[in-house]
Amino acid sequence: MWSRTYARGGREAGHDPYYAHLYRVGLDGKGLRLLTPENANHEPVISPDGESFFDTYSRMDVPQTYVVRDAEGHPILEVGKANIGRLVASGWKAPVPIIVKARDGVTDLYGVMFVPTHVRPGTKYPIVNNIYPGPQGGSVGSRSFMASRGDQQSLAELGFVVMQLDGMGNPGRSKKFHDAYYGNMGDNTLPDQVTAMQQLARRYSFIDIDRAGIYGHSGGGFATADAMFRYPDFFKVGISESGNHDNREYEDDWGERYHGLLTTKGTQTNYDSQANQLLAKNLKGHLLLAHGSMDDNVPPYNTLLVVDALIKANKNFDLLILPNQHHGYGAASLYMMRRRWDYFVQYLLGATPPKEFNLRGPRDAE
Repeated sequence: MWSRTYARGGREAGHDPYYAHLYRVGLDGKGLRLLTPENANHEPVISPDGESFFDTYSRMDVPQTYVVRDAEGHPILEVGKANIGRLVASGWKAPVPIIVKARDGVTDLYGVMFVPTHVRPGTKYPIVNNIYPGPQGGSVGSRSFMASRGDQQSLAELGFVVMQLDGMGNPGRSKKFHDAYYGNMGDNTLPDQVTAMQQLARRYSFIDIDRAGIYGHSGGGFATADAMFRYPDFFKVGISESGNHDNREYEDDWGERYHGLLTTKGTQTNYDSQANQLLAKNLKGHLLLAHGSMDDNVPPYNTLLVVDALIKANKNFDLLILPNQHHGYGAASLYMMRRRWDYFVQYLLGATPPKEFNLRGPRDAE
């Protein structure tokens, strides 16, 4: 008898540890065997009788291959491979997988970098970090091939290098790795993000580390404002969307799961260290705060806590409230995207964006 396990976590040397593989193992825990050996992210579907499975595998820069395998992992039939010829001919550019060292100088961290299609010799490009700190997820998301990964490549084409990195504290590896900042949500993987950006700047001469920006949504919005307040001399521009800036004002199942129960000592609590409004006085750069007025996931007053603190600290900042929008911005998403691009172009690139450029979706073009 044997059971199957769908696992990830770096068992295979030289593979991105976030790649998923299928293994088989005896019910006694012995005889572990890899059934999907290719250095890629695998998405297997096992047949009802357990005698075969359909395996789809790909990487962020390599499109899907479809294979039927037997229970031992041997290929029975290669069904096909995705053809991205038309995509490449249209000017599509693959993201660049990156490996850097974590804050400890030892642990390998994995991510992806988006660069302009045509990097001009001698030109230095600002670097923008698109962050989602988790702890239940990460910045990069799926390691499988996708034609588009949000608007990161579009932002890169405007004259930026865009980075996404899964830092210590993100899941998908060891428990020790995931526990890296348990009880200290104000960490937000930021020490890893900063050192990674610095390492990339040393590695690629076209990156201008003196013009560093950051943006994110939800937990990424929390981390963005946190970054602007904790590293005010490093991050020059930030865009914080729908951030849960103080987890005492968010879901208890989130804060208590990753930060612990609230404890009080005198006038201080263990949650003060993660409350962005208490750090807002440190702001030096340009910060845009955005929130949907009908957000029933992260209530808008999370952002207003930071707004109030910035006003009391006499700090300049920008605020965008999207009326009638929930946690995702729905019909206002393209407007938010355009405002995000404009903000980086103006304050990080030092250029003038086209006034009120009209972004249109596929349906608008019909």
